[in-house]
Amino acid sequence: MSLSEYSTLRPFVARLTTRSILSSAEQDDILDLPCRVTQLRPNEDFLGIGEHSDHASFVAHGLVGRFDQNGRGDRQITALHISGDMPDLHSVVQPKATSALQALCSSTVVKIPHSALRALAAKKPAIAEAFWRDSVVDAMILAQWVVNVGRRDAKSRIAHLFCEMACRYKIEPEDGIVAYDLPMTQAQMADATGLTPVHVNRTLRQLSEIGTTFRRGRIRIKDWDTLVEIGDFDRTYLQEEPGPGRPLRLAS
Repeated sequence: MSLSEYSTLRPFVARLTTRSILSSAEQDDILDLPCRVTQLRPNEDFLGIGEHSDHASFVAHGLVGRFDQNGRGDRQITALHISGDMPDLHSVVQPKATSALQALCSSTVVKIPHSALRALAAKKPAIAEAFWRDSVVDAMILAQWVVNVGRRDAKSRIAHLFCEMACRYKIEPEDGIVAYDLPMTQAQMADATGLTPVHVNRTLRQLSEIGTTFRRGRIRIKDWDTLVEIGDFDRTYLQEEPGPGRPLRLAS
Protein backbone atom coordinates (compact mmCIF):
# COMPACT_ATOMS: atom_id res chain seq x y z
CA MET A 1 0.00 0.00 0.00
CA SER A 2 1.28 3.47 -0.84
CA LEU A 3 1.61 6.17 1.81
CA SER A 4 -1.35 8.03 0.26
CA GLU A 5 -3.54 4.92 0.47
CA TYR A 6 -2.45 4.41 4.09
CA SER A 7 -3.48 7.97 4.92
CA THR A 8 -6.77 7.55 3.04
CA LEU A 9 -8.06 5.15 5.70
CA ARG A 10 -7.50 7.57 8.57
CA PRO A 11 -11.07 9.00 8.46
CA PHE A 12 -12.40 5.46 8.98
CA VAL A 13 -10.20 5.05 12.05
CA ALA A 14 -11.37 8.45 13.28
CA ARG A 15 -15.00 7.37 12.92
CA LEU A 16 -14.40 4.10 14.78
CA THR A 17 -12.51 5.78 17.64
CA THR A 18 -15.34 8.26 18.13
CA ARG A 19 -17.29 5.42 19.72
CA SER A 20 -14.72 2.69 20.44
CA ILE A 21 -11.37 2.55 22.22
CA LEU A 22 -8.61 1.21 19.96
CA SER A 23 -4.91 1.09 20.83
CA SER A 24 -2.34 2.68 18.54
CA ALA A 25 -1.33 -0.77 17.35
CA GLU A 26 -4.96 -1.68 16.56
CA GLN A 27 -5.41 1.56 14.66
CA ASP A 28 -2.27 0.80 12.66
CA ASP A 29 -3.67 -2.66 11.86
CA ILE A 30 -6.71 -1.01 10.28
CA LEU A 31 -4.55 1.46 8.37
CA ASP A 32 -2.49 -1.47 7.06
CA LEU A 33 -5.51 -3.15 5.45
CA PRO A 34 -5.03 -3.86 1.73
CA CYS A 35 -7.17 -1.61 -0.42
CA ARG A 36 -7.85 -0.31 -3.90
CA VAL A 37 -8.84 3.30 -4.59
CA THR A 38 -11.62 3.95 -7.10
CA GLN A 39 -12.78 7.30 -8.49
CA LEU A 40 -16.52 7.62 -9.19
CA ARG A 41 -18.51 10.06 -11.30
CA PRO A 42 -21.71 11.77 -10.08
CA ASN A 43 -24.71 9.40 -10.20
CA GLU A 44 -22.47 6.37 -10.80
CA ASP A 45 -23.72 3.13 -9.23
CA PHE A 46 -20.94 0.98 -7.79
CA LEU A 47 -22.91 -1.77 -6.05
CA GLY A 48 -26.09 -3.25 -7.49
CA ILE A 49 -29.05 -4.84 -5.74
CA GLY A 50 -28.51 -8.60 -5.61
CA GLU A 51 -24.82 -8.29 -6.46
CA HIS A 52 -22.37 -10.56 -4.63
CA SER A 53 -19.43 -8.53 -3.34
CA ASP A 54 -16.02 -9.67 -2.11
CA HIS A 55 -15.11 -6.30 -0.62
CA ALA A 56 -16.48 -3.47 1.53
CA SER A 57 -16.34 0.12 0.32
CA PHE A 58 -15.06 3.02 2.40
CA VAL A 59 -15.95 6.59 1.42
CA ALA A 60 -12.72 8.60 1.37
CA HIS A 61 -14.21 11.66 -0.29
CA GLY A 62 -17.60 12.78 -1.57
CA LEU A 63 -21.13 11.63 -0.81
CA VAL A 64 -22.68 8.20 -1.34
CA GLY A 65 -26.35 7.23 -1.25
CA ARG A 66 -27.75 3.83 -0.37
CA PHE A 67 -30.93 3.12 -2.30
CA ASP A 68 -33.56 0.57 -3.12
CA GLN A 69 -36.20 0.72 -5.83
CA ASN A 70 -39.65 -0.58 -6.67
CA GLY A 71 -40.75 -2.60 -9.67
CA ARG A 72 -41.15 0.57 -11.76
CA GLY A 73 -37.56 1.56 -11.06
CA ASP A 74 -38.43 4.45 -8.71
CA ARG A 75 -35.57 4.94 -6.27
CA GLN A 76 -35.67 5.64 -2.55
CA ILE A 77 -32.42 6.77 -0.93
CA THR A 78 -32.34 5.12 2.50
CA ALA A 79 -29.03 6.48 3.81
CA LEU A 80 -26.34 9.04 3.09
CA HIS A 81 -22.68 8.18 3.66
CA ILE A 82 -19.95 10.78 4.03
CA SER A 83 -16.16 10.68 4.19
CA GLY A 84 -15.14 8.25 6.93
CA ASP A 85 -18.16 5.94 6.48
CA MET A 86 -18.04 2.34 5.31
CA PRO A 87 -21.58 1.95 3.91
CA ASP A 88 -21.46 -1.82 3.45
CA LEU A 89 -19.32 -2.99 6.36
CA HIS A 90 -22.14 -5.46 7.06
CA SER A 91 -21.40 -7.10 3.70
CA VAL A 92 -18.47 -8.87 5.37
CA VAL A 93 -21.05 -11.28 6.82
CA GLN A 94 -23.81 -10.71 4.24
CA PRO A 95 -22.08 -10.37 0.84
CA LYS A 96 -25.24 -10.38 -1.29
CA ALA A 97 -26.40 -6.77 -1.55
CA THR A 98 -30.03 -6.11 -0.62
CA SER A 99 -29.65 -2.43 -1.52
CA ALA A 100 -27.44 -0.51 -3.92
CA LEU A 101 -24.81 2.21 -3.58
CA GLN A 102 -24.39 5.27 -5.77
CA ALA A 103 -21.99 8.22 -5.78
CA LEU A 104 -24.19 11.32 -5.55
CA CYS A 105 -21.29 13.56 -6.58
CA SER A 106 -17.69 13.00 -7.67
CA SER A 107 -16.44 10.62 -4.98
CA THR A 108 -13.46 8.51 -3.98
CA VAL A 109 -14.17 5.03 -2.65
CA VAL A 110 -11.63 2.63 -1.18
CA LYS A 111 -12.40 -1.07 -1.61
CA ILE A 112 -11.16 -3.42 1.12
CA PRO A 113 -11.35 -7.22 0.69
CA HIS A 114 -13.80 -9.05 2.93
CA SER A 115 -11.12 -11.65 3.60
CA ALA A 116 -8.80 -9.03 5.10
CA LEU A 117 -11.56 -7.52 7.25
CA ARG A 118 -12.64 -10.96 8.50
CA ALA A 119 -9.06 -11.98 9.32
CA LEU A 120 -8.41 -8.77 11.24
CA ALA A 121 -11.68 -9.01 13.19
CA ALA A 122 -10.92 -12.63 14.10
CA LYS A 123 -7.44 -11.72 15.27
CA LYS A 124 -8.34 -8.54 17.18
CA PRO A 125 -11.59 -8.71 19.23
CA ALA A 126 -11.53 -4.98 20.00
CA ILE A 127 -11.51 -4.20 16.28
CA ALA A 128 -14.38 -6.66 15.71
CA GLU A 129 -16.28 -4.86 18.48
CA ALA A 130 -15.61 -1.49 16.84
CA PHE A 131 -16.89 -2.81 13.49
CA TRP A 132 -19.99 -4.18 15.20
CA ARG A 133 -20.72 -0.91 16.99
CA ASP A 134 -20.24 1.04 13.78
CA SER A 135 -22.82 -1.12 11.99
CA VAL A 136 -25.25 -0.64 14.90
CA VAL A 137 -25.00 3.15 14.57
CA ASP A 138 -25.84 2.88 10.86
CA ALA A 139 -28.91 0.83 11.83
CA MET A 140 -29.96 3.49 14.35
CA ILE A 141 -29.69 6.20 11.69
CA LEU A 142 -31.78 4.06 9.33
CA ALA A 143 -34.48 3.74 12.01
CA GLN A 144 -34.69 7.52 12.25
CA TRP A 145 -34.97 7.78 8.47
CA VAL A 146 -37.97 5.42 8.59
CA VAL A 147 -39.65 7.70 11.12
CA ASN A 148 -38.71 10.72 9.02
CA VAL A 149 -40.41 9.44 5.89
CA GLY A 150 -43.32 7.77 7.67
CA ARG A 151 -44.33 10.22 10.38
CA ARG A 152 -43.04 13.73 9.55
CA ASP A 153 -44.38 16.26 7.08
CA ALA A 154 -42.29 17.62 4.22
CA LYS A 155 -40.91 20.60 6.13
CA SER A 156 -39.91 18.45 9.10
CA ARG A 157 -38.31 15.80 6.88
CA ILE A 158 -35.96 18.22 5.19
CA ALA A 159 -35.23 20.09 8.43
CA HIS A 160 -34.34 16.80 10.11
CA LEU A 161 -32.05 15.84 7.23
CA PHE A 162 -30.24 19.19 7.39
CA CYS A 163 -29.77 18.91 11.16
CA GLU A 164 -28.50 15.33 10.96
CA MET A 165 -25.95 16.09 8.28
CA ALA A 166 -24.67 19.16 10.15
CA CYS A 167 -24.00 16.93 13.16
CA ARG A 168 -22.42 14.15 11.13
CA TYR A 169 -20.14 16.66 9.39
CA LYS A 170 -19.33 18.06 12.87
CA ILE A 171 -20.10 21.62 11.84
CA GLU A 172 -19.67 24.30 14.49
CA PRO A 173 -21.55 27.63 14.24
CA GLU A 174 -19.64 30.69 13.09
CA ASP A 175 -21.15 34.02 14.14
CA GLY A 176 -24.36 32.11 14.90
CA ILE A 177 -24.54 30.60 11.40
CA VAL A 178 -24.33 26.86 10.66
CA ALA A 179 -23.13 26.38 7.09
CA TYR A 180 -21.80 23.38 5.19
CA ASP A 181 -21.69 21.74 1.78
CA LEU A 182 -24.16 18.97 0.98
CA PRO A 183 -23.46 18.03 -2.67
CA MET A 184 -26.95 16.84 -3.57
CA THR A 185 -29.47 17.91 -6.18
CA GLN A 186 -33.07 18.64 -5.30
CA ALA A 187 -34.03 15.46 -7.15
CA GLN A 188 -31.69 13.42 -4.93
CA MET A 189 -33.09 15.16 -1.88
CA ALA A 190 -36.55 14.15 -3.05
CA ASP A 191 -35.42 10.51 -3.26
CA ALA A 192 -34.03 10.77 0.29
CA THR A 193 -37.19 12.26 1.81
CA GLY A 194 -39.94 10.46 -0.11
CA LEU A 195 -41.08 13.65 -1.83
CA THR A 196 -41.27 14.88 -5.40
CA PRO A 197 -38.69 17.40 -6.68
CA VAL A 198 -41.50 19.97 -6.98
CA HIS A 199 -42.48 19.41 -3.34
CA VAL A 200 -38.84 19.70 -2.25
CA ASN A 201 -38.51 23.01 -4.08
CA ARG A 202 -41.67 24.36 -2.45
CA THR A 203 -40.53 23.21 0.99
CA LEU A 204 -37.09 24.79 0.59
CA ARG A 205 -38.81 28.09 -0.12
CA GLN A 206 -40.78 27.69 3.13
CA LEU A 207 -37.58 26.97 5.09
CA SER A 208 -35.92 30.03 3.60
CA GLU A 209 -38.47 32.11 5.53
CA ILE A 210 -36.71 31.10 8.77
CA GLY A 211 -33.26 31.67 7.30
CA THR A 212 -32.44 28.11 6.18
CA THR A 213 -31.29 28.00 2.58
CA PHE A 214 -30.01 25.34 0.17
CA ARG A 215 -28.36 26.73 -2.94
CA ARG A 216 -25.95 24.96 -5.27
CA GLY A 217 -25.15 22.28 -2.72
CA ARG A 218 -24.55 24.73 0.14
CA ILE A 219 -26.71 24.77 3.27
CA ARG A 220 -26.88 27.86 5.45
CA ILE A 221 -28.85 27.82 8.72
CA LYS A 222 -29.42 31.11 10.55
CA ASP A 223 -31.62 29.80 13.38
CA TRP A 224 -30.40 26.37 14.46
CA ASP A 225 -32.78 26.00 17.41
CA THR A 226 -35.84 26.71 15.28
CA LEU A 227 -34.72 24.22 12.63
CA VAL A 228 -34.16 21.57 15.33
CA GLU A 229 -37.70 22.17 16.59
CA ILE A 230 -39.21 21.99 13.10
CA GLY A 231 -37.30 18.80 12.34
CA ASP A 232 -38.16 17.13 15.67
CA PHE A 233 -34.42 16.46 15.84
CA ASP A 234 -32.72 14.72 18.78
CA ARG A 235 -29.10 13.92 17.99
CA THR A 236 -28.86 11.14 20.60
CA TYR A 237 -29.34 8.41 17.96
CA LEU A 238 -26.06 9.42 16.32
CA GLN A 239 -24.23 8.04 19.38
CA GLU A 240 -21.59 10.74 19.28
CA GLU A 241 -20.81 10.30 22.98
CA PRO A 242 -21.95 6.84 24.14
CA GLY A 243 -21.65 5.87 27.78
CA PRO A 244 -20.32 8.44 30.28
CA GLY A 245 -19.06 10.83 27.64
CA ARG A 246 -16.36 8.53 26.24
CA PRO A 247 -15.91 5.66 23.76
CA LEU A 248 -16.51 2.07 24.81
CA ARG A 249 -14.42 -1.09 24.92
CA LEU A 250 -15.67 -4.46 26.09
CA ALA A 251 -12.96 -6.67 24.55
CA SER A 252 -9.83 -7.23 26.62
